[in-house]
Amino acid sequence: MVASLSKMLSRETGQPVELIETHISWVLLTPIYAYKLKKPVRFPFVDFSSVDARKHFCEEELRLNQRFAPPLYIDVLPVYGSPESPRMGGIKDGMPIDHVIRMRRFPQSSLLRNLLESGRIEPAWLDGLASRMAEFHASAPAVSPASPIGGPDMIVRKVTDVLTSLQERCEDSRHVRLHGWMNEQARALRPAWTARQRGGWIRECHGDLHTGNVVLIEGELVPFDCIEFDPGLRWIDVMSDIAFLTMDLKAHGRRDLAFRFLDEWLQRSGDHAGLQVLHFYEVYRALVRAMTSGLGKQSSNAASRPDYLARAAEWAASPRDNARLLITHGFSGSGKSTVASQLLRAAGAVRIRSDVERKRLFGLDPQECSTALGLDIYTEQATNDTFESLRKRASDALRAGYPVIVDAAFLQSDWRRRFQALAEELHVPFSILDCHASPSKLRHRVMARAATGLDASEAGVEVLEHQLATHQPLETDEQAFTMAVSTQDTVDIDSLAAKWGAARALASDVSL
Repeated sequence: MVASLSKMLSRETGQPVELIETHISWVLLTPIYAYKLKKPVRFPFVDFSSVDARKHFCEEELRLNQRFAPPLYIDVLPVYGSPESPRMGGIKDGMPIDHVIRMRRFPQSSLLRNLLESGRIEPAWLDGLASRMAEFHASAPAVSPASPIGGPDMIVRKVTDVLTSLQERCEDSRHVRLHGWMNEQARALRPAWTARQRGGWIRECHGDLHTGNVVLIEGELVPFDCIEFDPGLRWIDVMSDIAFLTMDLKAHGRRDLAFRFLDEWLQRSGDHAGLQVLHFYEVYRALVRAMTSGLGKQSSNAASRPDYLARAAEWAASPRDNARLLITHGFSGSGKSTVASQLLRAAGAVRIRSDVERKRLFGLDPQECSTALGLDIYTEQATNDTFESLRKRASDALRAGYPVIVDAAFLQSDWRRRFQALAEELHVPFSILDCHASPSKLRHRVMARAATGLDASEAGVEVLEHQLATHQPLETDEQAFTMAVSTQDTVDIDSLAAKWGAARALASDVSL
C-alpha cells in the first residue's frame, strides 16, 4: 500500500516521492505535503495493529500536535480501495483500509538535529523555544494529586520497561549497572517524585521533545510529533519533558545550548525545585532514545547519531558533586547579567536572577513593566522577600548538585554574608564575581537598556545614582574569594569558568 500510494502521489504531482521510515510510521514526502501512515505494529509501548486503532491515533496525533504546531498539521484522510490501488480522501468508497495524517512539508535540513549537525544553529532560537514551552507547561492541565499517573511507582515501571527492552535485545554489562542505579534512584527520589505529583507538576506535555522532533519554521523552533499513543508517556513531570531536549543537546556535544535552554525555561517557569529530578530524567531519556533507535529500519545517517546508551551509562556513573555557589556583585549596568549568562553556559550552571524573581513575587512576567501597572516592587520588604526567594532557590539547586550563579547586585554586605553562610552550611565553594565599569559607562548602559524595554531589570539612572552613593564595598576577607572582571574589556569566559571550577569550599565559620 505504501508503495502504491507513493506511485499515486508521484503521478499527481509529477515529482518523485521521498519515503522516510521510522519504527512506527512511514512518511511520504511530496513537494508541498507530507503524508504520515502508522505501521500496523505492536510493541510493549504501542499497538497500531488494527485499522480502527490507527484511525484513532491519527486523530489523536492531529489534535495533540495542533497545540504546538497548528500550521504543520492539516487533517486526517481515509484511504479507500485496496493495497494495490489505494485512494486518499474524496468520496466515501466502502470501508477505509487505513488513514493518513496530512501535514505541510518542511525541509529535513530544518530539523534541530540537522541544524546541530551542520553547525547552522543560532543559540538565540533556543530562548524562544524555552519561553514557549514554559508558557505551554504553565497552561497545560495537571493530573489530580490522587492519580497514580506521574507517581513514583509509575516512574519506576516506565524506566524498568525501557531497561528490560534493552536487555532483551542484547546482553550488556551496562544494563545491569543501570538497573542498580535506577533502584538507588527509586529509593532516593521517591519523596521528591511524590511532592512533584502533589504539587501539580504532572501535566499533559509533549512527551517526545528530542532534537528530531523540533523544526525551524520562519525563524522559530517549533515542537511537533508529540506522544499520542500512550497517555502515560504524555502525562508526565514537566521537568521530564524538558529533560528530553537538554539530554539530546548534551548528547550532541552542545552542553552550552542545553544550559542556555534550561536557563530560559527556569526564568519563565521558576521550577528550581524540579532540578532535584532533572538528572534522573536525563538518564531515563537517553535510555528511551537508545531503545527506540534499535527498533525498525534505521536511517542512512543513523551512524552519526549519538550513542545514547553510552551517554546514559556515563551520566548515571557521574557523581552529583559539582555544586558550588557564585554571587555577582556590581552596580546596575555593570554587565553582571551578561557575564552570568555566558558563564552558566560555559560552566554548566543554573542561574537565579533577582530581577526575574522580584517580578515573580508580584505575579509579573520578566518583561512586564511594574510601573506601568502602578506597582512598587522595590520597597524594602519586596527586596527582603526577593533575596529570601533567591536563597531558597539557590539552596534547591545546590542540593540537586548544580553549580549556581545568583545574579543580583549584592551591594549590601549583609546579604553577601547570608549567601556565604549558605555555602558554608552546604559545604560548597563560595565565590563572588565582581563586575565593574566606569560610572559614565554604567550610566550609558542603563539608559540604553531602559530605551529598549527588553530586559527584566527596571533599574534606571536614579537607582544607579542611589547605588553609587549607598553601596557597601567588598570587605578585605571577601577579596580572598572574589573574581574581578572589567566589563569594559572582553571577558575571557572560559578562563573565568576554569577559575570558578577550581574554587575550594570555605574552611572557616561564617559569622553574621
